[in-house]
Amino acid sequence: MSDRIILVTGASSGFGALAARALAEGGDTVYASMRATGGRNAARVEAVGAWAGETGHDLRALELDVQSETSVEAAVDTIIAEHDRIDVIVHNAGHMVFGPAEAFTPEQYAELYDVNVLGAQRLNRAALPRMRARRSGLLVWVGSASTTGGTPPWLGPYFAAKAAMDRLAVVYAQELSRWGIETSIVVPGAYTSGTNHFLHAGSPNDGPTADAYSNGPYAGIEDDIGAGLAALEPEDADAADVGRAIAGVVAAPRGRRPFRVHVMTGPEGAHVADPVVDRLRAELLRRVDLGDLLTVRAAATQEDRS
Repeated sequence: MSDRIILVTGASSGFGALAARALAEGGDTVYASMRATGGRNAARVEAVGAWAGETGHDLRALELDVQSETSVEAAVDTIIAEHDRIDVIVHNAGHMVFGPAEAFTPEQYAELYDVNVLGAQRLNRAALPRMRARRSGLLVWVGSASTTGGTPPWLGPYFAAKAAMDRLAVVYAQELSRWGIETSIVVPGAYTSGTNHFLHAGSPNDGPTADAYSNGPYAGIEDDIGAGLAALEPEDADAADVGRAIAGVVAAPRGRRPFRVHVMTGPEGAHVADPVVDRLRAELLRRVDLGDLLTVRAAATQEDRS
């Protein structure tokens, strides 16, 4: 049994909820964070408590809105007050939109970036000082196969935000390695079932522009995209595999955790492209005499932390 303290964002449903349960099953204390715990997600909070009571695993719901600095800091303070540390953060919170890129307003793009990128930055700024003080920790980022793999249309704003998050994760890996803090990026394929990504996807605010596409030369493409992606998904695809992959990363020995894990590798090709791109980045670091950033320093001893 483990005694890690883990915070998962966006854990009301989908990959976040699945990961939170998989991690708790491994013996960790897991905070399944979400917005509106006293409102629209109240039933999910009850479900978390019921599952924990039935299974005996330590899974706890926690109010956290990644778009609010106050909310993020309050959530981190709650965990620190109860355990004096956070060992693992799973950056999962995100939101999908579906429609022609032109029809989304700049404000909508900014909101997507806020959820997928700035939300992670708010949490890092609140939690990393504690991890750095301990010279230990793990950040797990839930990415997307779209970042280096195939990208069908009508998902451009979401893909752009996920790509930005991936690049931020890559840089954080380098800048935290000397602090003894590890980074892993879990890259799911295009799951069209088992999550609420597509069901709850946002729509463009510029209706006339969206209609111009959908009623013009791109008529019917929404159905084509959905059917095409669904056809690529294997019959045995299980979104819970993403949660299990995250749990596997966390359970792996320190210093031997993979930098990337691809889940449900398919024709989008990220599992082929990512190793090439990551190798090129590593070669550049070595050429500028920063190769040590590719290896996480050993954890501090208790004496170092005192």
